[in-house]
Amino acid sequence: MTLSFDLTTEGARDALRARAAQPEKQSLIGLTRAELGEALVASGTVPERQAKMRAQQLWHWMYVRGVSDFAGMFNISKDLRAELDKHFTVARPEIVEEQISSDGTRKWLFRFPPRGAGRPVEIETVYIPEEGRGTLCISSQVGCTLTCSFCHTGTQKLVRNLTAEEILAQLLTARDRLGDFPDRDTPDGAIVPAEGRKVSNIVMMGMGEPLYNFEAVKKALLIASDGDGLSLSKRRITLSTSGVVPEIFRTGEEIGVMLAISLHATNDDLRDLLVPINKKYPLKELIAACRAYPGLSNAKRITFEYVMLKDVNDSIEDAKGLIKLLKGIPAKINLIPFNPWPGTNYQCSDWETIEKFADYINNAGYASPIRTPRGRDILAACGQLKSDSERMRKVDRLALEAMMIAGHGEA
Repeated sequence: MTLSFDLTTEGARDALRARAAQPEKQSLIGLTRAELGEALVASGTVPERQAKMRAQQLWHWMYVRGVSDFAGMFNISKDLRAELDKHFTVARPEIVEEQISSDGTRKWLFRFPPRGAGRPVEIETVYIPEEGRGTLCISSQVGCTLTCSFCHTGTQKLVRNLTAEEILAQLLTARDRLGDFPDRDTPDGAIVPAEGRKVSNIVMMGMGEPLYNFEAVKKALLIASDGDGLSLSKRRITLSTSGVVPEIFRTGEEIGVMLAISLHATNDDLRDLLVPINKKYPLKELIAACRAYPGLSNAKRITFEYVMLKDVNDSIEDAKGLIKLLKGIPAKINLIPFNPWPGTNYQCSDWETIEKFADYINNAGYASPIRTPRGRDILAACGQLKSDSERMRKVDRLALEAMMIAGHGEA
């Protein structure tokens, strides 16, 4: 049974309105250590000689202990905590809704405050628990510019890029909700294990094209992988792009995370239709950029995402074309059964067709796992994320979810 919680109570709304009436405080989340120190000095909160030490303290509380209120930073004096609270915040974003799928997948609808003259914006983040790991699917933009024809998210226009703070806030809040930070009573200085976390992997595969928001994504992922903080291994961070070729090499050089390519077709004519960015960066340029990805090896392979669309890209001839296209690239090919959404004209390939496609690729020497659809009953599956303002009417959404739960909406 699907569970859904509206976490914005009347009391919470009153508090948010009161907070909105106050001068906006600068968030310390998403700042580098150097920027943290500079902000503390500029505000007059700490003298310059203490800036480095205080920045490291705050870094520990934010990213190791997961504290979201200065009052919980016990090794900082009460007076300094009060001063910090006057100028800054480490608070989490508003959670409008949390949904829990029958398979354990969770989806959060976050609301972020306006930037400049804009309006508050909403994005979705998904957590997928699996045997031995838990993956958080993080958004990088509100909406998307790419208009991929099979993708529900792509039907929403781009509103704006997310900041490094807003990207990291998705990870921090997920760990809060999952109980993935140390208990408050854990002694200061205690060794907190990096293994065994509920969020062990993150993928930049949510709303938006990460490489069209490169600097904010880079900043957030470098903080997420910092060994003295959130401490996620770069081998457990995957950035997915639809093919922004000029930024692919920079991703390897400057961020150093795993790369995934939303491929979905093996010739330019079809990919122009499915993934329109292909008109700007055609397959020849995209594949050349993949071959040049820094650190590429059998131990560090590129993942190619391939959504299975009935009678569109699922023939054995397509499988042969895929093998020919990727020849010589250390690669894994993720086959994704298409996830239906209201208004789409596509259908998922038959299961027998998907298995034959996978067998052909496996026999050619490539790992080709078939991604198990997750969170379909809460529209949390791949390509289904949208912000609340763009959703269908609630009565229509509930009817669709009921149909899926009954098994009639499964592809």
